[in-house]
Amino acid sequence: MPAAQAMLGKCDDLSQDYRSERVGRSLLVHADALEWLGRIPENSLHGIVTDPPYGVKEYHFDQIEKRANGNGGIWRIPPSFDGSNRQPLPRFTALNEKEREQLRRFFVEWGKVAAHALRPGGHVFLACNAFLCPVVYGALMEGGLEFRGQLIRTVRTFRGGDRPKNAEEEFDGVCSLPRGAYEPWGILRKPLPAGMTLGECLRTFETGGLRRLSDNLPFPDLIESGRTPAAEKEIANHPSLKPQALLRELVRAVLPLGRGVVCDPFMGSGSTVAAAEALGLECVGVEKNAEYFEMARRVVPPLSRLFVDGDQLGLQLLG
Repeated sequence: MPAAQAMLGKCDDLSQDYRSERVGRSLLVHADALEWLGRIPENSLHGIVTDPPYGVKEYHFDQIEKRANGNGGIWRIPPSFDGSNRQPLPRFTALNEKEREQLRRFFVEWGKVAAHALRPGGHVFLACNAFLCPVVYGALMEGGLEFRGQLIRTVRTFRGGDRPKNAEEEFDGVCSLPRGAYEPWGILRKPLPAGMTLGECLRTFETGGLRRLSDNLPFPDLIESGRTPAAEKEIANHPSLKPQALLRELVRAVLPLGRGVVCDPFMGSGSTVAAAEALGLECVGVEKNAEYFEMARRVVPPLSRLFVDGDQLGLQLLG
């Protein structure tokens, strides 16, 4: 029996003793991400696609309460330019040196348990931002993952572009940071065993590369993506909800042979799980926050059934 078939890799093997629930092909687990990743058998996952909370303070209870009440904290309410209601954004520029070091330590430890859980050659797609990615990528490499590049999602955001705080009128021609027009996603990989070629890794572990768009088109590191559509936000009320069109591309790419288990250890509302479900793939979503875990139970099925603009991947795989 090939080594890949001998290893654990099915969702049912990964619930451990945590509260869990099957949703289609996938599994939702109510657990702490670092604890769960460290406990599951080594080499269990084929890939990870996630948008982490950075383990600092934006999802601490007091900050969530301030966001809900519109009272600020780390969450900034962007100005309205067209009368629309704006989603709050966490101000990562507000982190002090102690918090940045806390963030670095968090991702070193996360890199270690991710490397434990991934099969050799298993990839990680990790959403980040230009301000923090130097710290985050370095910490993940210290934890045992190798940096493979960066995917750029072109999207007009409301990050940056603000005038100096409390001196807006005095310096009305100055902005503190450029207005964001892209979102970086780190691409990392668990190293291949010493001396193993990519072809050998694919045969043994079903990992090591990324799935091509087609026979003639490799997977690119630039994806044009608008903001999350209102229809998706109506289904899943999560502050950092990524669009299904983007996530479906990523969960497909992270499984080079079109099979295996992809994981989102910080699943939030379950949008990554929904993307995998839409493409008929297996996914494990792990969430520590009880409110978001319950949200994922409700919203994964309707999110997965959405037909998104340009969703040719779903048509190819499902029909």
